[in-house]
Amino acid sequence: MTEILTHDVVDVVLADFFADRVRRATPLAEHYGLLWRRLARSSEGGKRLRPQLLLDAHAAFGGPHPEDAAVAAAAFELVHTALLLHDDVLDRDLTRRGRPNLAAEFAGDATQGGLSPESASAWGTASGILGGDLLLSSAYALVAQIGSAGRAELTDIIEDSLFRAAAGEHDDVAFGLGTAPATPERLLRMMANKTGSYSFAGPLRAGGALAGAGPQASAELEQVGIALGMLYQVRDDLLGVFGDPVVTGKSATGDLREGKRTLLVACAEGHPEWTAVRHLWGHPDLTEADAEELRAALVASGARASVAELVDAKRSAAVAMIARTALPVVLKQELTGLADKLAERES
Repeated sequence: MTEILTHDVVDVVLADFFADRVRRATPLAEHYGLLWRRLARSSEGGKRLRPQLLLDAHAAFGGPHPEDAAVAAAAFELVHTALLLHDDVLDRDLTRRGRPNLAAEFAGDATQGGLSPESASAWGTASGILGGDLLLSSAYALVAQIGSAGRAELTDIIEDSLFRAAAGEHDDVAFGLGTAPATPERLLRMMANKTGSYSFAGPLRAGGALAGAGPQASAELEQVGIALGMLYQVRDDLLGVFGDPVVTGKSATGDLREGKRTLLVACAEGHPEWTAVRHLWGHPDLTEADAEELRAALVASGARASVAELVDAKRSAAVAMIARTALPVVLKQELTGLADKLAERES
């Protein structure tokens, strides 16, 4: 039931939503209609992880409101797409899921139209920010359509998820700019807030809320979700530098070129191997050869091995936490399997 809902009903909700927005936007301005068409495209091609978590939790507690659950799942996918758009702007990334992202597409249009690089970049940035803002407000518009008693709690869950995600994003930017120390402890805190909140804890709690699971279940779903989110993000740090771009859909040099302060870098700091090449890290004109030197230093310093060990530790901790909960058996099985997939994923 949940598999069908994820790949059928949720996608139908999203398709109907975007079709309505394109219809309303196009008469207002041609480029505004184009923005909404590109927002629709930006939502395609993802794993639909958040909708699946919500639907799994809802089904495990009896699944009393499948239509409302589908709408709520679509709302979380809109939140996800919105935060990706904003994240790309903050990180100045131009690719997402193996293709130019929305900001890059609008910047490309402007360049072809004869605008200067600065003006083209500004047009792309503005489009990315506005697009993300629109999807965040639209998530609440979708939730307002829900008729079951869990709507008010669901609204609170989304607000809390976004509040914590913004705290994590602010940390991430602070670490990158050097306005706050990027210690391993602070990086893990950032992961719990930025990824654990809206990607895992929020959807799980939302599914339970729509099914009337109660406060104890909500607390356990929150704890498990945060643990899974941290596992996901620690693995992501490895993939961001050592992953295959063909598989991940993202550059394996972006984090190194940006000078992103990840757990890999935190573990490497102070080691002679890393110190010798650290001047290359964060260089805007980083070449692939430079990136290979940095990767080699991350291996030689033991940073890669340390983060890989942390992935295993986070998986074990998440599995043990799931086992201790009073959640329905079928959901515990699904979440345990997910922990294994997150630890081993290649994209």
